Amino acid sequence: MTAKKTNVQLGIIGGSGFYQMPLAKIINEHSIKTPFGDPSDHVTEMDIHGKKVFFLPRHGKGHRFTPSEVNYRANIHALKELGVTHLIGLSAVGIMLEHISPGYMVIPDQLYDRTKGIRASTFFGDGVVGHVSFADPFCSPFRELMGSSANSITPRVHMGGVYVCMEGPQFSTRAESQLYRQTIHPAVIGMTAIPEAKLAREAEMCYGMLALATDYDCWHESEEDVNVDAVIQVLKENSVTANQVVAQIVANLPATWQCSCQSAAKNAIMTDPRYISQESREKLKILYGKYLEDIS
Repeated sequence: MTAKKTNVQLGIIGGSGFYQMPLAKIINEHSIKTPFGDPSDHVTEMDIHGKKVFFLPRHGKGHRFTPSEVNYRANIHALKELGVTHLIGLSAVGIMLEHISPGYMVIPDQLYDRTKGIRASTFFGDGVVGHVSFADPFCSPFRELMGSSANSITPRVHMGGVYVCMEGPQFSTRAESQLYRQTIHPAVIGMTAIPEAKLAREAEMCYGMLALATDYDCWHESEEDVNVDAVIQVLKENSVTANQVVAQIVANLPATWQCSCQSAAKNAIMTDPRYISQESREKLKILYGKYLEDIS
């Protein structure tokens, strides 16, 4: 069955070094309580090119939460409550390929999960079992739009590749970094795409990652090992370009969109409806209310 068209609403989750968007006009701030707790911060409603966009700093203003402490479920749920259909995740990443250099924009097409399982990575559970497809974790047509938008701003764009997501907050050991390069052959390494991408898929959002390459991790023999000072310096130098790229993505987004991501959870719920409590139905109403009604 062909997916129906839906009205587009963009959301942006800003990562390290990307806490605000100076090119945007601030319209409002939303303080949202979700069934999964509080998001990292207020959600800022902005105007970019005459379009409404919602922005949330992943680590909170002032960078208060480690990658493991971020309440990813609350962040995604809050944006879902505001009607977000398309989500850009911005993330500072280490470089794992020789030909990518600091300052590049990387738009990965695959994920490899090396987190430790301490992050809540699903909206299901507590009496409701569901499974969604995650073979291709990033929305392909959205990625293509992001890529063409980025290429119109800067030639320093790398399309595709694997994003290895590690737990952190420590950076990799040299042994780990070399092992990833030899076995997984990733493009970049970061700490936040998991479980953000998983939850965005469960929330039926088109999700794309704009990864800001800052360093060579610790595998490169002729480059310094990654450190916070170097990461921040590259992010500062690249923030203007990153903002321009995001603004161009906003300008290029159509008013409506047709994609299977927007019905990713349609047949996901396996639990017999007789065993789904009213409390669980209420908790999942924003996400799956339309499906829970169908299986009542």
